[in-house]
Amino acid sequence: MIRATILVSGDPQSLSRGAEEVKLAIEAELSFYGLDDEIEVGFGGGMTRVDMLPTVSVYPEGVIYGPVKPADGAFIVEEHLYKGRIVEHLLVPPDALVSGRLAPLPAGKEGKRYAEKRVLLRRVGVIDPYNIEDYVAHDGYFALGQAVTTMTPAQVLNVVRESGLQGRGGAGFPTGLKWSFVAGRSEPVKYIVCNADESEPGTFKDRMILEGDPHAVLEGMALAGYAVGAHEGWIYIRGEYVLSKERLEQAIRQAEELGVLGDNIMGSGFSFHIHVHAGAGAYVCGEETALLESMEGKRGIPRIRPPYPTVYGYHGMPTVVNNVETLANVPPIILNGAAWYRTLGTKRSPGTKLYTVMGDVNVTGLIEVPMGITLREVVDIYAGGMKDGKTFKCAQTGGASGSIIPAALLDVPMDFASMAERGASLGSGALLICGDDTDIVDLAYVLVRFFKTESCGKCVPCRVGTAQMLEALERLRQGYARAADLARLEQIAAYAREVSFCGLGQAAPVPILSGLRFFREEFEAKLRA
Repeated sequence: MIRATILVSGDPQSLSRGAEEVKLAIEAELSFYGLDDEIEVGFGGGMTRVDMLPTVSVYPEGVIYGPVKPADGAFIVEEHLYKGRIVEHLLVPPDALVSGRLAPLPAGKEGKRYAEKRVLLRRVGVIDPYNIEDYVAHDGYFALGQAVTTMTPAQVLNVVRESGLQGRGGAGFPTGLKWSFVAGRSEPVKYIVCNADESEPGTFKDRMILEGDPHAVLEGMALAGYAVGAHEGWIYIRGEYVLSKERLEQAIRQAEELGVLGDNIMGSGFSFHIHVHAGAGAYVCGEETALLESMEGKRGIPRIRPPYPTVYGYHGMPTVVNNVETLANVPPIILNGAAWYRTLGTKRSPGTKLYTVMGDVNVTGLIEVPMGITLREVVDIYAGGMKDGKTFKCAQTGGASGSIIPAALLDVPMDFASMAERGASLGSGALLICGDDTDIVDLAYVLVRFFKTESCGKCVPCRVGTAQMLEALERLRQGYARAADLARLEQIAAYAREVSFCGLGQAAPVPILSGLRFFREEFEAKLRA
């Protein structure tokens, strides 16, 4: 009988720091004490700041040790598992847990609003991602079983629509509405595509789900397939996500063996098969039509729209394209209901949101919080305040394609509608927090340089516009630009945003335009007299 489970963090950082050796040392020590039949060992997701990796989590107690070396792993077995004593000096400090609160809450902030809401991360670091039995033991595939045995496809679609779930890839488009477009099509073949090409700089939220809870994505895809009448799904995954791909493929095999994927799922007559397709590192393939072109073996460049993928998608068939975080929301919504989901977040943007927090703050990492939290609350409460006594100057929200926003917007609720009303974007959920020593022109230059490199070159506004914007910013940085050059830069940026063919070209000028809107004086200060 298994009385305890040990999970060693198996993310890339942990593996590069000797997690495999830690696991082997633990297994050897368990064998030495004759405990290998009572205690199972596996890999789990990372739950702490990077400096605490690799970690060792012991369940059912939920004790987390880190950073752990192979010798420490053996000592944990002897002290904790054999003698029953907590190894105090190896415990991870509470403020280092990135799947729990990132920092102690200040006085008066202990209420419901500030407690982190785990919906998507509730299993990450708790279950063994290689073991489907662990997933099932934590309500895994219950939602799918409920759907295919007691609900019609229309009922599943209606629950998702009523929940108010918005796409978490950045656009915030209503998920139920997108599904309805495909459900209403009469074509005999339809597809579900999971966009796991998480190439937005500074974003790693999807990777945490894929590595720590891969079955959640598979279950979400199967529910989407059932709702719209699709029987085949594809996961387009970033090529660098080797570990995520490995865990997904293992999860698919196990799910098919258990009968929760494949033919005649749970004897319901509904069949759904999932395949994995690795990308080749093109940022533009995060755009859904470029992604579909790449999946079909073509050059990854955007298609003309309309028709949209919901009408003409993969191989010309109606296709739902959702990102990882969106699909992982679906099982808990079906299991708990639309009304439950709407108790989280705001009226206009229900649910929780994953944010990667980086930059000039004391604690960086990944958090899951209700939609509508403010940037000030993220910085002061979850990120432990500004680092080295710096003053908050700006934040870039949404990764490279996001807006640069000033301190004046610190108290704006972070949901899609509230941010859009103020000319900012929530984007994918990457938050780069910058202190008072940040040069806004340099920041814009770095971001535009990235977009110039990643442009597919299909349209002139993006191909030529990014080059011209970068050249203008370089002249500004070197002190050669005059007032007419700054006006020209703003004109080109506005033009590229309005007429570029796809989201890449439309997002490339955002750092310039938002920077000029909120920090124009810094640009003007660099002009040649």
